[in-house]
Amino acid sequence: MKRKSILSLFIVVGVAFSLLFTGCGRNEEEELALPAAGETVTLVVGATPTPHAQILEQVVDVLYEEGIILDIVEFTDFVLPNLALNDGELHANFFQHRPYMTNFNEEHGTNVVPVGGVHYEPLGVYPGRSNDLNNIPDGAIIAIPNDVTNAARALNLLEANGLITLAEGAGLLATSRDIEYNPHNIEIYEVAAAQLARILPDVDFAVINGNFALQAGLTVERDALASEDPESAAADAYMNVIAARAGYENNPVILRLVEVVQSEEIRQFILSNYQGAVVPLF
Repeated sequence: MKRKSILSLFIVVGVAFSLLFTGCGRNEEEELALPAAGETVTLVVGATPTPHAQILEQVVDVLYEEGIILDIVEFTDFVLPNLALNDGELHANFFQHRPYMTNFNEEHGTNVVPVGGVHYEPLGVYPGRSNDLNNIPDGAIIAIPNDVTNAARALNLLEANGLITLAEGAGLLATSRDIEYNPHNIEIYEVAAAQLARILPDVDFAVINGNFALQAGLTVERDALASEDPESAAADAYMNVIAARAGYENNPVILRLVEVVQSEEIRQFILSNYQGAVVPLF
């Protein structure tokens, strides 16, 4: 009913794409329309494994009954899903929040747009060599995501917990250069988001995205020493969205995908399975 493929930055990109999408690419002018009775249409959606692909898997049967074959292509990084979408190899993707998308478009010249919001993944501060935010060793190493938007989130979370002070107005554009007060002489170590959980034994703490924490068997409720408030303004700003290439945001098949994902059944699935690491916002 669906195909799942894993891509990572450790695979030679050209080979990966040729293998993954041979015969599956879509023409720029191809119409993606709701199927007539007795017909089917294939909707190709890229997603990171946890929780995005898991959430999509819950709607495969619903869409199949309507003649829509949901083909989920899994990615293990934050770069390839937007490149594949922009190049027309995907119809949609599901892995990112809007600030990341905006920054990605600016940096890569892509034209990816949000279609519908689904959930929020609070960042958490997880223990490594140290486990007490109230007694941080001088010179502690704290690892944070190295992409611009999530790095800013991580720094704001550290500030919210009294570990550093950022320059006034830095907000969602904060970088480590905006740290004005650092009483513990914390060393900020920027790492690819997918690698953060793996290096916990080598750092004092790590600020980890919800999806990658889940993949490592960590949850906000059980393991995080501090986390973003899901009731805060950041929750809306960092809502994870189903995205499409500009021009496809009103496509009826993609809109139907958003509709079934934003259902009560999926809300209950999220609440029951992710222990606060994924918060539905619909």
